[in-house]
Amino acid sequence: MAALTLTADRAGERADSLLCRLVPGLTRSGAQRLLERGAVTLDGRSVRKNDRPAPGQVLEVLLPDPQPIAVLPQNIPLDVIYEDGDVIVVNKPVGLVVHPAPGHPDGTLVNALLYHCKNSLSGINGELRPGIVHRIDRDTSGLIIAAKNDRAHLALAAQLQDHSLARTYEAVALGGLPEERGTVNAPIGRHPVDRKKMAIDRRNGREAVTHWSVLARYPGYTHVECRLETGRTHQIRVHLASIGHPLLGDTVYGAKKPVPGLAGQCLHARRLRFVHPASGETVELECPLPDWFQEILRKIDR
Repeated sequence: MAALTLTADRAGERADSLLCRLVPGLTRSGAQRLLERGAVTLDGRSVRKNDRPAPGQVLEVLLPDPQPIAVLPQNIPLDVIYEDGDVIVVNKPVGLVVHPAPGHPDGTLVNALLYHCKNSLSGINGELRPGIVHRIDRDTSGLIIAAKNDRAHLALAAQLQDHSLARTYEAVALGGLPEERGTVNAPIGRHPVDRKKMAIDRRNGREAVTHWSVLARYPGYTHVECRLETGRTHQIRVHLASIGHPLLGDTVYGAKKPVPGLAGQCLHARRLRFVHPASGETVELECPLPDWFQEILRKIDR
């Protein structure tokens, strides 16, 4: 059983919604099934789905045993930046999908992790996303962390909520940003018409905060660093597009014409910091800009 002590920023919402936030990949119906089975307690008593825990209370979750994995291991090369018995951090290349989904049944990071880690991946996210704590887009490169056991997974999921798991990206945005640094604080939800896209949704969207700073300026472009305070789908892409500076190569939220030599948006997950779930020590990792990103910088430095 995994125990989580609720801090003020995690308390005050319905128990089923809270579980969905604390356990990545857990659906509302899945959370309700855990509650109905009595697998969740609050200070030792059973919890109903509409209970609202208070700060300081201890929420305990008894997770079911991992289901047999239907996804097949595949010998796909991985650029492993860090690995131990609890976590693995990979530098994901552009084009590699994180987990199986319609249109991408195999050849994903999950298939590669299953081969590399054998049976050592957390089962919290079920058979399609074992070990996956967070995800990055197919056409975004860079650091992604996976958990090798459920205890590590829950600890990292909690860090996503309290922001001690910090992710810093580098990107090339169109145009010249007016200041040297800034923050976009705008909730993100599904686009009201195109359900494959995300959009700023001040009514029903989830909180989303991106801090950006200028690294270099070029004619018509800005090389920026973006630090995520939250982790919504397409967050950096949506936020920068919302202030008039979509990412170079982003044909979903920016110009529809692809950029020669660029597979997608010019976005790279450069740095990752987290508290190790076993030792409690802070781990800080960095991976270099890939060759394609550096080539883009050379091309726009005209």
